[in-house]
This record gives sequence, C-alpha cells and structure tokens, in this order.
Amino acid sequence: MPESTMSPEVREIRQKVKTFMDEHIYPNEPLILEEDHQPERERLMLDLQARTKAMGMWAPHLPAEAGGMGIGFMKYVYMNEILGRSPIAPRAFGAQAPDSGNAEILWQFGTPQQKETWLKPLVEGQIRSCFSMTEPDVSGADPTGLQTRAVRDGDEWVINGHKWFTSGAYGASFAIVMCVSDPDSPPHRRMSQIIVPTDAPGFEIARAVPVMGETLGNHCEIYYRDCRVPVTNTLGQAGDGFMIAQKRLGPGRIHHCMRWLGQMQRAFELMCQRSLSRVAFGSPLAHKQTVQNWIADSVAEIQAARLLTLHAARKIDQGDEARVEISLIKFFGAKILHDVIDRAIQVHGALGVSGDTPLEGMYRQARAARIYDGPDEVHRMVVARRVLQAFSQGSVWEFE
Repeated sequence: MPESTMSPEVREIRQKVKTFMDEHIYPNEPLILEEDHQPERERLMLDLQARTKAMGMWAPHLPAEAGGMGIGFMKYVYMNEILGRSPIAPRAFGAQAPDSGNAEILWQFGTPQQKETWLKPLVEGQIRSCFSMTEPDVSGADPTGLQTRAVRDGDEWVINGHKWFTSGAYGASFAIVMCVSDPDSPPHRRMSQIIVPTDAPGFEIARAVPVMGETLGNHCEIYYRDCRVPVTNTLGQAGDGFMIAQKRLGPGRIHHCMRWLGQMQRAFELMCQRSLSRVAFGSPLAHKQTVQNWIADSVAEIQAARLLTLHAARKIDQGDEARVEISLIKFFGAKILHDVIDRAIQVHGALGVSGDTPLEGMYRQARAARIYDGPDEVHRMVVARRVLQAFSQGSVWEFE
C-alpha cells in the first residue's frame, strides 16, 4: 500500500517494524506457533521482547509516562497494519490483547495503587492479564444481560458467576471482570469492572475452550464462586463498567481492523506470488481469468477497507465516537479478511490448507472475526438504525 500520504515519522516507524518482522518475526513463527517446546518458545519470545525494548518500540499503545512508546493514537494505528501480519508480532512488541486493552483502561481509570500493583508490571512484561466479560448463558451482543454478580460485603466484593472465552487466563496474574454490581440501576449503570487476582480463592479456571481445531488454546471457561476481593479493586467507580468498556472497545476495534489489514495484505501477497509460480494446464495460474478476477477484487476490497478504517481512526483521534464508522469497518473488514484469505487458499490448492503456509491459521482466525467485538449482524443493525434515524428526522445521510 502506498505510504506517500504518511508523515516521515510514521514511515520511519513502519520501516523499522517491517525490518524487524523480516529479520526476527517471520523466521521464528514456526517455532513460536508450535504447541510443543513451550520453554524454548517462551525463551525465544522473551528475546524478541528484549530486542523491541532496546529499539524503543515497546508498548506502542501507551503514553511514555505509562511506560510506552508515547507515539499517540494515529501513529499506533499505522503501526498496527504491520504488526497484524503475524500473530506473534503484537506480543513481541508488548501490545497483545487483552493486555493492551487492560493496560489502557488501567492507565485511564486506575487508582495510583492499582497502577503500581497491576499496571506497572503489566507494561514491563513481567505479568500477563485477562479480560473476563463473555458468558455462555447470555448473548455477548447485549452486555446489559450479563449475569455475573458482585455483592458488597463490608470492604469486599463477593463475586459469583460463570464466564467463558476469557482469553489469556492461563498464566495471567489478574482478570478484569465485568459484573453486575447494582441490578436496580438503569441498564448501563448496573455494571462494574473489578480487578480479580487469579490466585484469589473462588477464581476457578474450568478449562480452555477448544476453538476451530485448537485444543490447547487459552480461551478459558471460568467460575467465580464466592470470590472475594477488596472494594478498592474496583476500576473507576461502581457502575462505570459499561462506560469503561465503551472507552476500550471503540479504539480497540480500530486496532483490530488495522491488524486485519495486515493479514489481508500478507495473504494477498502470497496469492500473487503463488499465481505467478504455479503452472497448471500449460500456463501460470496468473494467466487464468478467475485468478485475475480474485486478484483485482482483492485489491479493490483491501483498499476500500483500509480507507474506511483510516477514516474511522481519524474521527476517533479527533474526539468523535465514530459509532457508525466503527460498525462499518467491523463487519466490512471481517468479510474482506475472510474473502481474501479464502481466495489465497484456493490459489494454493492443497498447500493452502496445510500447515506449510500461514494461510490455514489465518483462515481459522478470520472466521472468529465475524463474532468477537460484536457479531457483524449487530453492527449492521447499528449502521442501518442511525442512517434511518437521519431520514426519519427529515434529513439525509451525509457521506464524508
């Protein structure tokens, strides 16, 4: 993608990241993504993290005073397009989910004590964290229906509930738990976010949920059984849970979509290279009309997704909630991510569904993209309702 419209500083950051990816990330993907050799994998990841810290490119999502790069929102947006090309790159740069989102909300809403106890070691990479929100018995598309309860008992919260898809729970030092603290308040004031150490009595990891063939993943099912933590572990004020989640989700979806763009572009490049090298029925696949159509469609769709995402990012950066724009890029980006990877797999044939290319892993992750951060159908509904609201009030929808 052309970089002519980017500032020299952004181009320099992206070039540094690209060089690091070529030299250290791509060559080490096979080992780090293996399910075996856990100690060796961890040693290698720690080495990569030490290298990015030495480069001054650690924790790009945070300001300098919080221990991050301090490059600001838009520069990080552009950086994410490169990081997204590899599933191991965000962790190597100290910007992996859910740690990055947890660090951001701890920085914005945490008390000095919470920052010292949890944020500082999290940013330094000494500990990991998880975000515990999704529940198996209620729709994740409507968080006002969450059932996990936190009941005040003196100076403590007593938490009871059942969560799942708490990503990263194994090995995490703490969870940020979304729970109902005041069921009698208006729907968007019922929730609180509470920091729960994973060694607290009553915090029980039942299992890692198998996902798309990955049986050793880290999307965990958790029970909270009379789990007691101090009231001082409340993030922000009691009842702020929904508001804090919204502060996290908007920018978070921008970053997800920029990383999806990196995945799309990597799949696209593999597709083009394969189409030129693979000969079938007397000529390269690149000479076949269907393959040419896939390539042309992919260029148009990736560029459209990219411009939509950057437009939404700039609105967020200017203080706009950009709810329509974020919903647009979420469902449109997820579709293009899937379609481009799917075409790349088809061009590779049997090789594409093997573990000899990154495509089969990318494909599994792409399917989940239509569900997490809100199902695509809900985001379509948000867009349609807001557009129709403008017309119902005698106006029209203005395209920007």
